[in-house]
Amino acid sequence: MYVADSRGTPAPAVAPEPQAAAPGTSPGRRAALAPTVLALGTVSLITDVSSEMVTAVLPLYLVAGLGLSPLGFGLLDGLYNGVSALVRLTGGHLGDRLGRHKALAGIGYGLSALCKPLLLLAHTLPAIGAVLALDRTGKGLRTAPRDALISLAADPAERGRAFGVHRAMDTAGALIGPILAFLILRGAADGYDAVFTVSACVAALGVLVLVLFVPGRRTTPAATAAPVSLRGALGLLRVRDLRRTGLCALLLGLCTVSDAFVFLLLQKATGIADRWFALLPLGTAAAFFLLALPLGRLADRVGRRAVFLCGHLALLAVYALLLTGAQHPALPYAVLLLHGGFYAATDGVLMAEAAGAVPEEHRGSGLALVQTGQALARFAASLGFGAAWTLWGARPALAVAAVLLAAALAGCLWLRPAADAPQA
Repeated sequence: MYVADSRGTPAPAVAPEPQAAAPGTSPGRRAALAPTVLALGTVSLITDVSSEMVTAVLPLYLVAGLGLSPLGFGLLDGLYNGVSALVRLTGGHLGDRLGRHKALAGIGYGLSALCKPLLLLAHTLPAIGAVLALDRTGKGLRTAPRDALISLAADPAERGRAFGVHRAMDTAGALIGPILAFLILRGAADGYDAVFTVSACVAALGVLVLVLFVPGRRTTPAATAAPVSLRGALGLLRVRDLRRTGLCALLLGLCTVSDAFVFLLLQKATGIADRWFALLPLGTAAAFFLLALPLGRLADRVGRRAVFLCGHLALLAVYALLLTGAQHPALPYAVLLLHGGFYAATDGVLMAEAAGAVPEEHRGSGLALVQTGQALARFAASLGFGAAWTLWGARPALAVAAVLLAAALAGCLWLRPAADAPQA
């Protein structure tokens, strides 16, 4: 296997000794993060500014502006998550097969950037659905190759930290995006169109940074220990630890109420004014940003699976707080802190856990298998929760989700991998 250095010259990839200090560091200091991790973190930061500008206003735009029912919004939100699941395996497998993880990620980022100006032209449910489907296609293509680049660049014993840094930088963009959306909505006469326009410009900048500053890492089948094939990728399901990790992600994803529904439920419980709605994702993003790196380091030390499951306990606490309906002034802060903690303990930690069970030549495909199961489960959860809200009301639907999440957590405790320990 070969890694391209900053001048594009192939250099042999040498795995560091587990206890050896990296060059230029003393034994008591942590090794510096790989440039690939920092460069991809910068791309994700910029891209998330663009994406979260749209995400922050989309629920209100669709429900209040276009008059969609909760069921209609659930269909769109499920589409938003489900379409990416259908192409993640494609992105991960092609990245492995062609040895072009950066190129596949670039195509995905480019498609998502193209969708932002198209939102200016879409004013009906089918048109908006088509644009969101294209946007999620881009996200699906880029996610596994991007995470494969991170896992291949990071020291195996430091993967939780590497993914924590990346997710923290990604979430910094999620902090900036809602603020920009809020300021634009307050200052622009035609606020939604202005948000979509600025979002398109920022997304184009993210693609440019990817092309110019993310180092490429090309692998070829001849340089790997096994041929890269679709059959080989699907054969990863026979790997016990990867199969159990993916099954846990799927079960818990089936009980995960989407962000948009959490924010709508929080607004319903507290009576937050519409003009402040775009700032709710900011609270989740702030908690995610502050906790991603500490929880990533903790996962490296105490076990990534344990931290992943504790993150879902935080989500269960979110459901419980929303079900109380208490008008306590601290309720929004508690919900958003726990919601951000849920993502900090699960998003990058899940990828770090799965990467340890996947050989390098199938890294993108293996991560995509886990991501696909989780995304399809969340697609089903969005549809189910939207239908339950429409038929029964918000509180009964959330109560069912809480019971299912508790049962799924119990099931995942029973599905203990062979090596539930910090991974090297």
